[in-house]
Amino acid sequence: MHCELLVPDLFAAPEAEGGLRLASLELLLSRGRRSASGHDETHDMEHWLAQAFGCEAPLPAGALSVLADGTDPGNGLWLRADPIHLAIEREHATIVPSAAFPVTREEAEALCETLNRHFAAELTIYPLHPERWCARLDAQIAPPLARSPLELARLPLKEHLPAGAEAKRWHALLNESQMLLHDHPVNAAREARGVPPINSLWFWGAGRLPQDAAARWRSVTSDEPLARGLARRAAIARRELPRDAESWLAASPEDGVHLIVLDGLRAPHSLGDARGYAASLEVIEARWCAPLLAALRADRVGMVTIHAPEAGLSFETTHGDLRRFWRRARPLERYAGRAER
Repeated sequence: MHCELLVPDLFAAPEAEGGLRLASLELLLSRGRRSASGHDETHDMEHWLAQAFGCEAPLPAGALSVLADGTDPGNGLWLRADPIHLAIEREHATIVPSAAFPVTREEAEALCETLNRHFAAELTIYPLHPERWCARLDAQIAPPLARSPLELARLPLKEHLPAGAEAKRWHALLNESQMLLHDHPVNAAREARGVPPINSLWFWGAGRLPQDAAARWRSVTSDEPLARGLARRAAIARRELPRDAESWLAASPEDGVHLIVLDGLRAPHSLGDARGYAASLEVIEARWCAPLLAALRADRVGMVTIHAPEAGLSFETTHGDLRRFWRRARPLERYAGRAER
């Protein structure tokens, strides 16, 4: 069995957390063979997945999220319409994604019902998950070209508003949605509880479902909807992310190559949450790297590969590589450079 871990933002630890040591992860990185994607090319997770599944980037996140949820999006034009909170500051508004605050199923459904009554002629919003909404575009207007809110969090909103031939309509649509959300009883109740109101939407990931997708893995384990949607499109076995690698190994006895997506670092990194980032790293270390290292030593797993897409790097480690004792483990940030030290 060959286990591949896709770990976005692996080398994004703030300097304040540089003293954190991760024995199993560092050992896998130090003993493994490092390779670069070539030509100093780096990718975010979405582009890495697009390349791995033979699809064009940017990915149609809306259609893939619908597919991942078990519904056929058909040939419709879908996009993500994720709930966000706009933190109004002196000179600009900052995007706070829903990963930073709770949203209940009841709140999501009530807000989407109000929005759908107003925008019935143009789009229909489906709260597939309380924090992840998708919209089917019904009107003949060009969709916005924005990317993921997690990557855009904490940046001025004005830099990322929809643009292009239909800019005026999208600006109006965004303003109308903000007014509807601002006056909604759900948000009045949230503010009364001291919870950030859902006062805007982030439209991104527009497109139609890819005609084809293919990848080398026998299974994809992930809670991330793009990875799950691509796996379903490629007719690859899909599994929800379990608590840890031991649970995964117990349920995945097949030989072959398997992908596990560990995207828990993305939200704290985008929010500038150094403490949350360190905590998520420790979870990856304890629940995934340590058990997989033990499985590699015991020959339960033949190879472990760690992909860090933003750095354009991969680290491939076999049982035999563990004998390279002269390659001592070093702090995580020392592995981010491309040149071998």
